[in-house]
Amino acid sequence: MKYLLALIGDEARYADRTPEELAAGMKEWDRFTRDAIDAGVHVGGEGLQPSSTATTVKIQESGDPIVSDGPFAETKEQLGGYYLLDVADLDEAIKWASKCPAAPVGTIELRPIQEFPDAP
Repeated sequence: MKYLLALIGDEARYADRTPEELAAGMKEWDRFTRDAIDAGVHVGGEGLQPSSTATTVKIQESGDPIVSDGPFAETKEQLGGYYLLDVADLDEAIKWASKCPAAPVGTIELRPIQEFPDAP
């Protein structure tokens, strides 16, 4: 079963980090990714640019889009990236989320992926 691990945290935590601290942090992410690949559960994943780079699109009743700069909601925490894992069940997804470097400092939202086997 595929699960999305949505990595949610306060991106302001990174503002004051030195290049050396950022590089050390990336080693943790690389290790987690490598472990998921080696275990055969990694389907994909990416880090996201800061929320200040977001563009939001909302469709009006007329069908015309309203395009806005920035994230949709004002929050302290932002979506910073994701992993897509193919695991046996929710318990295994929770185990992987618990190992993720984001776990101690943020929130990891787990969502099962809707699969449509008959879709073209």
